Amino acid sequence: MKKQELIHLHGLLAEVSNQYEEWSGETPDLEEYESLGIRPTSIHKSKTDHKAAVFAMTEGITAEMREETEDRTAVAPTAD
Repeated sequence: MKKQELIHLHGLLAEVSNQYEEWSGETPDLEEYESLGIRPTSIHKSKTDHKAAVFAMTEGITAEMREETEDRTAVAPTAD
């Protein structure tokens, strides 16, 4: 994947994170992502930096979604 494509993906993931937060009312844990200090607008950063940011953001978003799904499944009534 080219650097430009990673930057674009990074921006899309930032939008996914914002939309998820808006829809669910939950804030994904993006502490690892935040600690990197790389933003989609950080075009001067390296391809490797953006790749790390994409992976960290993806992990934070999916972990929150996984937790929400598990919580819903635990509460859902069973069909007997």
